[in-house]
Amino acid sequence: MNKPASVAVAVNQQQASWHDYYEMTKPKVVMLLLLTALVGMCLATPDWVSWQVLVAGLLGIGMLSSSAAVINHVVDHQIDSKMARTVNRPVAKGKVSVTHALIFAALLAVVGYVLLELYVNRLTALLTLASLVGYAVVYTMFLKRATPQNIVIGGLAGAAPPLLGWTAVTGEIHAHALLLVLIIFTWTPPHFWALAIHRHKDYARAKVPMLPVTHGLKFTKTSVLLYTVLLCLVCLLPYLTGMTALIYLVGSSALNAGFVYYAWKLKRTTDLKVAMKTFKYSILHLMLLFIVLLVDHYIPVTL
Repeated sequence: MNKPASVAVAVNQQQASWHDYYEMTKPKVVMLLLLTALVGMCLATPDWVSWQVLVAGLLGIGMLSSSAAVINHVVDHQIDSKMARTVNRPVAKGKVSVTHALIFAALLAVVGYVLLELYVNRLTALLTLASLVGYAVVYTMFLKRATPQNIVIGGLAGAAPPLLGWTAVTGEIHAHALLLVLIIFTWTPPHFWALAIHRHKDYARAKVPMLPVTHGLKFTKTSVLLYTVLLCLVCLLPYLTGMTALIYLVGSSALNAGFVYYAWKLKRTTDLKVAMKTFKYSILHLMLLFIVLLVDHYIPVTL
């Protein structure tokens, strides 16, 4: 005789381990966010960042970002259960209950906020909290289900970490920090839409209005290409404004050329594997772009 669903869920919850809670924080995503926050810290000052700001800042930003990820797991657990990519997530699978996940998210948020408030500054604490609300509430609860432009509008929350790193050091918002935000904001749509193209059947089955579902693959591929070209132009701004020097110009140009190559290839093919390759390259692109920013900051080379 088959066990009732409630019994099966209870058994799964008893099997929850620390790794299930760790998985809910989306550690790979958070690590990329923390890299951009670290670069924001370093670019904010010609000197070395103080250890207190560095440690407390990254821990606080990381905890609040992790809390947002856990809330995303909770809010989306029914959608996740219908998609191959996310069906084994702890809440969707029933390993972690909604209540336990929300308690975990609350603990992360409180500890992270307190760290930023006490050991960094209030501006950074409030901006980081606002980013959590933007991603976990505005994007996940409303935009994701309401419009195919969800990732464009909601991407602002995910673009905030370099600004948070900057304010952690200086206590103020600077135009250069906003340029870093603009880069990630422009990068987000082609990055995510490449994944959405590869997983468009999943999103259609889950009734999530992602761009490939509402406007078709051809339109989405064109959008990826156009946004990638726009990203190339935005990435020139740090150099044109005097924020960066030659190493950044050369490095970012090479990385952007690679992104355009993948976006063009995606536009011209019907092979959905190219979409996943484009998605993976976009992650590498952003990671290396911010590393190049860091190198350029400490080893400025001019013509």
